[in-house]
Amino acid sequence: MFLEQGIKPQNKFWLYLIGSVLIIIASFIGQIPFSIAVLYKSIVKKEDFPTDNAAVMKIFEPNLTLFLVMISFAFALLGIYFVVKYLHHQTFLSVMTSRKKVDWKRIGFSFLLWSFFTLVSFLVVYFNSPENFIWNFKPVPFLILVVIGAILIPIQTSTEEYVFRGYLMQGFANLAQNKWFPLLMTSIIFGSMHIFNPEVAKMGYVIMVYYIGTGLFLGVITLMDEGIELALGFHAANNLIGAILVTSDWSVFQTHSLFKDMSEPSAGLDVILPVVVIYPILLFIFSKKYNWTNWKEKLTGKINVVEISNQ
Repeated sequence: MFLEQGIKPQNKFWLYLIGSVLIIIASFIGQIPFSIAVLYKSIVKKEDFPTDNAAVMKIFEPNLTLFLVMISFAFALLGIYFVVKYLHHQTFLSVMTSRKKVDWKRIGFSFLLWSFFTLVSFLVVYFNSPENFIWNFKPVPFLILVVIGAILIPIQTSTEEYVFRGYLMQGFANLAQNKWFPLLMTSIIFGSMHIFNPEVAKMGYVIMVYYIGTGLFLGVITLMDEGIELALGFHAANNLIGAILVTSDWSVFQTHSLFKDMSEPSAGLDVILPVVVIYPILLFIFSKKYNWTNWKEKLTGKINVVEISNQ
């Protein structure tokens, strides 16, 4: 059982607090190259020092910004590895899946499925309002984006999944000894981490329904499937295909994507639709493919500490 793999007498919740701080420190170390580059621009090149996050994200050419930002996630991933191995004395695999090895087919299926939904959704929006988009394709910058994105975006999304659906979910399971609390807490924290995204400033806090709802969806498929493989594939497709397909001046990343969205953002049906319609459809597809049963127990049941301690 996935959550139970982190339930050990010596695995106290306060260790997860220390581990989280260490992971954050590793991420900060990974941000040093970006910080040095910004200082170089400001001091040596005599350019204005950025005063907010939006200005920071626009100070460099988009591909360079993407590369510098993604480096911090590689450091954070290393931080997770060392925390899991040396602080909790677990294998890295144990915070990823209950299976004996990584199920790459699950990752691939989830990636392709969400890529398909993303492309279809974009085409519907595009053909409904083509005037809102311009063709943004530039061959060389686009190819560089594809290379950087294909390598570093999966590292970014995997880091987030290891932290939220793996490490913290097992940590909250240690604290609560049940399954609903880890699911709820990781979803709220995951959504809250996006609160400073420029999309929130543009659309308002109603978009948090989408972010928290996405965290909840990823948590559900993790618990039902006893591992984060499906969440890994979904998250990688969401960020990678999104970065390659369309950008905008108000999104967290400006990329050399195929299209640029010129419309003024507003929170409407596009915020609610994925949570109340698309995600349930995905859950149905996954449940049929992987024969999920006993939903109530897997999502809300208690963890039997006695049985675990006797293993």
